[in-house]
Amino acid sequence: MAKVSSSIKNEPYKIEIKSPTGNVVIADEPIDKGGKDIGFSPKELLASALAACTSATVRMYADRKQWPLDEVKIDIDLERDEAANKTVINRKVQFIGNLDDEQRKRLLAVANACPVHKILTNPIEINTSL
Repeated sequence: MAKVSSSIKNEPYKIEIKSPTGNVVIADEPIDKGGKDIGFSPKELLASALAACTSATVRMYADRKQWPLDEVKIDIDLERDEAANKTVINRKVQFIGNLDDEQRKRLLAVANACPVHKILTNPIEINTSL
């Protein structure tokens, strides 16, 4: 289970997000939405979760197989179409290293099986309470 807590005080819209182990991330809204743009926006954090999980999952797999993967680069574009009530996430993955085509295809399959990818592509239920 993943757990975080967040707190926003009087400084619009600076949000402090903490993990149980003490890690801290600052989130904020862009200037055009009234924030100071001193941290990731909420949508950027969502996109970041997918990028981070994809990168780590691919790295772990390549390390276990002892494949010559030097670097994984991920670009995420998250687009929200309010009219269609649809979100589209475009993920571009680049594997840098002396890999053959079969290794690249396998790493792409691994990328599509990362835990956050699975969360985002399956039903999500959000329960809110006071």
